[in-house]
Amino acid sequence: MQRASDEIIEGLKEFDTPTVFNAMVRKLGLPNEEYTSHEIRCLTPCARPVVGYAVTAEVTSMDLDSPGISWAEYYGFMEETPGPHFCVMKDVDSRPGRGASFGDGMATMHKRFGAVAMVIEGTVRDLPGVNVVGLPTWAWGSTPGHGATFITHVNTPVTVGKLRVHSGDLMMGDEGGCVRIPIEHAGDILRLCSEVRDFEQDAMAFMRSPQCTVEELTRRFKWDEKANPKP
Repeated sequence: MQRASDEIIEGLKEFDTPTVFNAMVRKLGLPNEEYTSHEIRCLTPCARPVVGYAVTAEVTSMDLDSPGISWAEYYGFMEETPGPHFCVMKDVDSRPGRGASFGDGMATMHKRFGAVAMVIEGTVRDLPGVNVVGLPTWAWGSTPGHGATFITHVNTPVTVGKLRVHSGDLMMGDEGGCVRIPIEHAGDILRLCSEVRDFEQDAMAFMRSPQCTVEELTRRFKWDEKANPKP
């Protein structure tokens, strides 16, 4: 599995997900959909962005006839795979999200085996307990109940918030959502994050200044060129 250096991992945490996304656009252009959609919400405090490598799984939260496998296969994969783990789980139940597929007990277990984050295409419960564990969690929302939660696949591609994720993908999350960072470009993206931040700080300062006019904005941001692209 390709990995980023510790310096890159720590450096990315100094920026938020919108800045990282803008850096990816500078590097790779548009369209770019390396981010989760609005259905995936940050449900726990996340004072600082978290970065890790995806560990993927599919679960069912209610269906009693699901072809479940042993949870030992999942936690064993986490135990054997270098972290930090950004766990990515999809509820593939016939009624996804009807029962919670994650709570404070599972949060405790996940953190024990190297998880720094959990994102779920589904629902969670026990949010106060999850907060105590200190595992940042993203999901559709919360519910008080759960069913018979089975794990059906481990280390399989999953889609969460319209983002397709494979085990080993470099993931980042904060209060704004989650992004996947193409690991082969992670160093360049980190460098571009500083450029994005500097550009935005300068732009905001100009917008607050008396010199900010439509004419000057058009010149500075090349609005005419963007409205009428040259062939």
